[in-house]
Amino acid sequence: MQKIFEPIFHVLYLSTVITIGLRLYNGNKNNVYFKLFGLMSIVLGFGDAFHLLPRIYALLTTGLENNVAILGFGKLVTSITMTIFYLMLYKIWKIKFNKNYKWLDYLMLILTSLRIGLCQFPQNEWFSSNPPLSWGILRNIPFMIMGLIMIYLLFIEGKRNNNKKYINMSIAVVLSFLFYAPVVLFAQDIPLLGMLMIPKTLAYVWIVYIGYSECKSSKNKAKIAA
Repeated sequence: MQKIFEPIFHVLYLSTVITIGLRLYNGNKNNVYFKLFGLMSIVLGFGDAFHLLPRIYALLTTGLENNVAILGFGKLVTSITMTIFYLMLYKIWKIKFNKNYKWLDYLMLILTSLRIGLCQFPQNEWFSSNPPLSWGILRNIPFMIMGLIMIYLLFIEGKRNNNKKYINMSIAVVLSFLFYAPVVLFAQDIPLLGMLMIPKTLAYVWIVYIGYSECKSSKNKAKIAA
């Protein structure tokens, strides 16, 4: 069942976020906000592809246990691109609500650098079938802090401006971390928990779709006004 369902899901997911990203990026040449939303979606899709395409290959051929190295490299790349994803989401929030907090800029950059730096340490043992849990937790601390910051920022400004899309975006980020945390903490002992990455992925699709739907609404309003 996994060999059938999971590859189909991954292909649909990658196709969806990359297609939406390209449409947003190429269709909004003079709109930095939606272009950045598109670029963020592309980064998400191509970053996840480094992990998901080898996973599809492994599932359909010799199995996950015989492709540990390439899967580990994919996880490393995805860890970095997901960090960049949140930095870009922060920039999108800044543009949307016209915010400019230098201290927050520095904090997000520090957390991004710390997260990416921690991912580079050999102690992560990315290419091992049994990487240490301690480093899995350590490298995710700055990532979790970035997520908490974004949840707060998205929700507060969404509430303040009566913007339901941004309130929903904050909920999507909450859900992504709720599904991600058990995988980091317990998936090595309970492999079935890895299935939580599917609803986590859907939470990111929701974020991307919110940007896409906002772009469509904006263009429809512009047509009506014209």
